[in-house]
Amino acid sequence: MSPLPSRRAVRVLAPLVITVLLATLSACARGSGPSGPELALDAPLPTQVPEGTRLRIGDPQTKVALELSGEIGKLSFEVEWANFSGGPQTLEAFRADALDVGSVADIPPIHATWIGLPVKIVAAKFRKDPLDHPVYELGIAPGVHVRTLADLRGKRIAYSPGQAQGALVLRVLRKAGLTKDDVTLVELPSTGDVYVNALASRQVDMAPLGGVNIKRYLAKYGDRGAATIPHGVRDDPTHLYVRTETLRDPAKAAAIREYVQAWARAAVWVYEHPEEWIQGYYVKDQGLSPADGAYLVKQAGEPDIPASWTDVIARHQETIDLLAAESGNPVINAKDLYDLRFERVAADAIRKKGA
Repeated sequence: MSPLPSRRAVRVLAPLVITVLLATLSACARGSGPSGPELALDAPLPTQVPEGTRLRIGDPQTKVALELSGEIGKLSFEVEWANFSGGPQTLEAFRADALDVGSVADIPPIHATWIGLPVKIVAAKFRKDPLDHPVYELGIAPGVHVRTLADLRGKRIAYSPGQAQGALVLRVLRKAGLTKDDVTLVELPSTGDVYVNALASRQVDMAPLGGVNIKRYLAKYGDRGAATIPHGVRDDPTHLYVRTETLRDPAKAAAIREYVQAWARAAVWVYEHPEEWIQGYYVKDQGLSPADGAYLVKQAGEPDIPASWTDVIARHQETIDLLAAESGNPVINAKDLYDLRFERVAADAIRKKGA
């Protein structure tokens, strides 16, 4: 299936690799705030997107899903796509005023708040049967004896503060009845194949591995004794979040609402069209083999986009409490991270799609 062009101009940014790029984007973005009265944060969301509205979005996987599904041609606003996602890059782009919408797990909004950057979550997505479809498995270095979580005592563990993998490590230790004092945390960025290489070289004994790295790690180092074990905790949150000040712009607030709707419909399309997704995203866009793509589709399972955020916020609060206790940062109210005006936007979009 060929990608469908948007009715609006769509520009794709190069990967975020140097601070100069962010500075350049920031300079270009100055003056992009509200041109008229600001929208109160408790005012109803506007539903009409004014002509000329533009969003800068760091969500490259959804971009491809929108193209393949045809949703991108229905957007009524211009999109400037940033070819990056994840916590650190999104946070830096927010701080440089170079991004409007980011796609992350549950940790970056917490850390953004702790460094004084007000943000709001506007969409939440999970996996049905999350323990059977985890995002991560625990990679075990060749020759290291770890068969249960209790075996992690005394081990060197890859740790990335401020990212989902770092929080997962803390959750796993708590589940095992261990603390940071019972292990050695080795701070490493969880990007690319850093964790795979750290395991293979025995720089660490355990590291959370996600996506195709799980399969490739076992294929490459399994004959040397490499292994993975399940961790048995939920690790599936995906959020769209924005700077709070962005939501004061009525035009951008309306466009974000529309994007959340398209994002939800695209997520369902990906699940319902696995072969097109494997070929269009994993093979053509990511350069993976069809076998790797099929593995990732099976691993992801079915998306879960809840209409109520009550349980979502409660789980997020547990994460905040854990991170605060470990880091010494103040406990924040998880509910304050969410813009509840968006609570039903994504769920209603897929309900109407199936109606």
